[in-house]
Formats: sequence, C-alpha cells, structure tokens
Amino acid sequence: MNKFSIYQYLLILVVLVVGSLYALPNLYPTQPSIQVAYTDSGRSADQSLLNDLESILEESQTDYEDIFLRENKIVIKFKDVDTQLSSKTVLQNALLDKVIIALFLEPATPQWLKDLGANPVKLGLDLSGGVHFLLEVDIETAQQGRLELLLETYRKTFKEERIKFDESSIKDLKLHFKFSDNQSYNKGLKKFRDDSPVINGVQYIITERPSSDVLMLEYSDIALREIRDYAVGQNLITLRNRVNELGVSEPIVQRQGGNRIVVQLPGVQDPTAAKKIIGKTANLEFRMEANSRTSPLRKEEFNFKENEFQTAFLERSVIVAGDRVTNANTGFDESGFAQVNITLDMEGGRAMQKATSGNIGRRLGVLFVEQKTKSELVTNAMGESVIEQTSYIEKNIISLATVQAVLGTSFRITGVGSPAEASELALLLRAGALAAPMKFVEERTVGPSLGKENIELGMKSIVIGFALVVLFMIFYYRVFGIAANISLILNLVLITGIMSLLGASLTLPGMAGIVLTVGMAVDANVLIFSRIREELKEKDPQSAIRDGFSRAFVTIFDANVTTLITALILYIIGTGPVKGFAITLSIGIVTSMFTAIMCTRAMVNLVYGNKNIQELKI
Repeated sequence: MNKFSIYQYLLILVVLVVGSLYALPNLYPTQPSIQVAYTDSGRSADQSLLNDLESILEESQTDYEDIFLRENKIVIKFKDVDTQLSSKTVLQNALLDKVIIALFLEPATPQWLKDLGANPVKLGLDLSGGVHFLLEVDIETAQQGRLELLLETYRKTFKEERIKFDESSIKDLKLHFKFSDNQSYNKGLKKFRDDSPVINGVQYIITERPSSDVLMLEYSDIALREIRDYAVGQNLITLRNRVNELGVSEPIVQRQGGNRIVVQLPGVQDPTAAKKIIGKTANLEFRMEANSRTSPLRKEEFNFKENEFQTAFLERSVIVAGDRVTNANTGFDESGFAQVNITLDMEGGRAMQKATSGNIGRRLGVLFVEQKTKSELVTNAMGESVIEQTSYIEKNIISLATVQAVLGTSFRITGVGSPAEASELALLLRAGALAAPMKFVEERTVGPSLGKENIELGMKSIVIGFALVVLFMIFYYRVFGIAANISLILNLVLITGIMSLLGASLTLPGMAGIVLTVGMAVDANVLIFSRIREELKEKDPQSAIRDGFSRAFVTIFDANVTTLITALILYIIGTGPVKGFAITLSIGIVTSMFTAIMCTRAMVNLVYGNKNIQELKI
C-alpha cells in the first residue's frame, strides 16, 4: 500500500516549516527611509547628530514616522517616497558636507524573525533602483608613483655609495640618470644589473647609452601587468571596504576587464551621494618629521586629523605610500597602551629600513590623504538655490610617533590614543590605501519607479504563468492536479525561503528563472502522472501509483541534473544578470524535485493510501 513512514512526513514538515519561516519576511512591505552618516568615516553617528536632524526636520515641517540611531548611522523612516526625496534635499541643504545621505528602503521585518536570521530577499539594482558606476583605474599614475619611489631609492643609494650623477628624472615613464663620469656610469650600471632580475617580483628593462653616460630604466610588459593587477585589486578592496562602511544594502563592487571596476549601489537614487561614497577612498604617506636642518623647500606643514589647530612640519620626500601596507591590526605595548602593528611588502620594508636606519630618535609621520568634495549653496542664472560641488585633496596627520629602532616590513605605531582610536587607525591603514586614482567612465541611475515597474511586471508574469498552469492541471488531472498545484505553491515558498536564507539577490533575470522553474516543476508532475496512466493499463490503482512515482524518478532526476549542471556553468562563467538567472534556476531545480517527488507523493498517499480503490481518475 502507498504510505510514507512517520519520518518521511516529519522530514517534509520540517523542510516546509523552515522554508516558510524564512520566506515570511517577504510579506512585510519595505518603507522609504534615509540613512545618515558622518562624512568622516572615522566618526560614528551619535545623539548630537540625531538631535540636529530632528531639529532640521521639525523646522521644515517634514512628516517622518521614526528616527533612530543604529550602529554607526542614523535611520529616518517616511510614509512615502515623495516625503523621503524632499527630506533628503532639506537635510542636504542644511548640512552640506558634514554628512552623507543615502536613500534606501527599510525592511519592516518583525524583530523575532530578524533574531532567527530571517530577512526579505535582497533586490538587485534593476528591481530596487539605485546607481551604477563604471570606474577606470589610472594605471599610468600608478606606474608614475612606483617610478617616483624607485627614483628616490636610487638617488639615496647612489649618494650613499658615492656614485656621482648630474641629472635624475622621470621622462616618458622611464627613469633617466646622467652620470658625472664613465666610472660612475659603470658603477650605476652594475647596481642596476644587480637589481634588474627582480625587485619584489617586478622586472624592468635597462637601456644603456655609454657615449653620453646615460642610463634609463622602464618597466617590462610583465611588470606593467603586475602593476595594473595590483592597483586594480587594491582599489577594489578599498572600494568594498568604504562602501560597506556606509551600510548600503547589498552593494556590488567587482572588476570588469583589465583596469575597470563596476560599482552598483541598490536603493541609492542619488548619484551625488554615491559619488561621495566612492570619493571617500584615500591614500597614505609615511614621511619623516622635518628638523631644524631641513631646508624650507623640502618640508611642508600639515594639520592633525583629530586636532586641526595642532600642526607639524614633515619632509616632502615620501618614504612609503599606503599601497605598500599589506596588513594593519591593533595591539598593546609593554605599558598596556594601545598600538597599531603595521606590515609592509618587501619593497616598502626596504625603503622604510633605509629611511629609519639613520633617524632613530626622530619622529615618523603618517599622512592620511583623502579626496573630498566641497559643497556650497549658490544661486544659478534662474535665481534658484542649487548645491555646487568641487573636489579637492586633503592631507592630515593621523600619527606622529618616535622611531625607537630601525624599521623594516613589520613595525608598530605608538602614541595613538585609546584602543578605539587605534582600531580606527588600523582600519584606515587597511582600507584607506588607494593604489591609483580613478575616473568615472559611465554613470547610470535606475529610479525607484522603474524598479517598482520591473517588480510588478515580473510578478505579473509569475502570476499569469502560475494561474494558467493551475487551471490546466485541475482540468486535466483532477485530484492529482490539485496535489501538483499545492506542490507548485510550496515550490515558490521554498525558493523564496532559500534565497532569503542564503542572502542571494533577486534580479529581473532571476524572476525569469523562477518562471522557468514553475514550468519545470509542472513537467516533473506531468511525467509522474503520465507514467501512472501507463501503469493503470496493466496494474491495480495502488500498484500503478507506487510504480508510477518510482519509475518516473529516474527520468526526472536525469533531466533535472543535466539542467542543474548547465545552471552551475552559467553561474561560474557568467556575470551580473546571467548569474542572477543561474541562481534562481539552480535553487528552483532542487526545490521542484523535492516538491514533485516528495510533497506530491505525500499528498497522494494521504488521499489514496491504505484504501481499496477500484477506479483511479487521472
């Protein structure tokens, strides 16, 4: 007789309960909201900022539902999108560069579901709206920066080894050295040849001109590819860290081609705010503090980041830039005070060792170099008040500590204040290093109305397809059709629950994958029911049901496994929309097999199991 064991029913029940639980948050509507964070990434939002925001909103008579502090930002909820957009303008005009304001949709998921880790499915850029940027990394500037460090290194080396040269410069991305005599030329050539095979894995080519005592160095194609990959990779990490600090929901930051990076920020409808987020990327410079013997032409005065009224003079010569920092973490010194442990790559360690070997007792400064945008209210030709923005570079000292020993690839920075300040400094050292500047190549904005229309059209296609399938199955397969339709509903619930559990993003192509999955789930049921019909010609109803399910299983399994392999290949080699389609298709294949083979069988067993059936209508 057709009957599942209690354990099989329990397995089905557990899967359906868990799937339904994680799909449940999707029934709660999202709410138009604003996230506000300080422009200074080292500063967390506080009660003072919350009070300022409340005062501005009350003065402008803006109607908001709730405002609260969450982690390092402030969240303001509104009833509709129009109020959200107008409030953003009011706050931006009042606070200008003090804060970053991002538009997003706040989930209304109950806290007890959040405690279980149940959240609504994250929507991609095409469904939620947002901004899309394509940035190009300036590889020539990265190469120029490397050459400047290399030039400074050889200048110091030649002076230490008494190799005389009259001129040294960078022309056409090549190092040019003109030596004073033939003997110095030969010594310089030997030094270049000794170093030429590998400098931290980067090879370069030497061009010799003995008649004029000139030597030139340039990076090889292999070296240029390594510089490009390093610069793009470092910038990619930096962008991800900075975007994640803002708390934008499900950002996408990925490499495209050789020297380009794609940034997508779902839920952010303001390109200006998004550019500020990306503009937060920064660099670092390690310089020695200038002393009384330093020429005025070789030193600069900088403010401290934490105290703009405190200044110090640093040498113009940069020992190591932030792109040489491979790691930074916090710790404590022998006295129990906070410190930051720094790790440089080999070339950075070599430069740091040379710079500090004769400067024990002097102070080493760490400059935080940040690209910022200045906003101000101006009146345009039509008499309207608009915000005008200009970009500028700001350099501030974040640390100035005494060199106690010769430094290499690993050293520590002391005198950084509290453990919290040390942690902040470590974060800036890890995430703030930008290996090369970037420029905006492409900018697109997907409005919330278009995203809403995409969702409505996608849902309409799912509903229409589902309704047609339901009507056909009930008309053609009667009771079995009802069981198949219930399985279809359970299949959609499980797909939603699994995507929520995995944190996968739903895109428009992903919706197409769900529509295709509905068809495939029906196909599995049709195969089973057709097999039962064939078995009824020779067997009694109970045997026909049993053999129909068991013999159709092999066909269903083979068909779905081949489709699953195809979906996995699409996910591995595809990008963007193709991956979204592959994810929903893969999840749908697994859930459709479970619902068609297990859930439909369970319902049929409950209806016909342990019964003496003379005739089976299917």
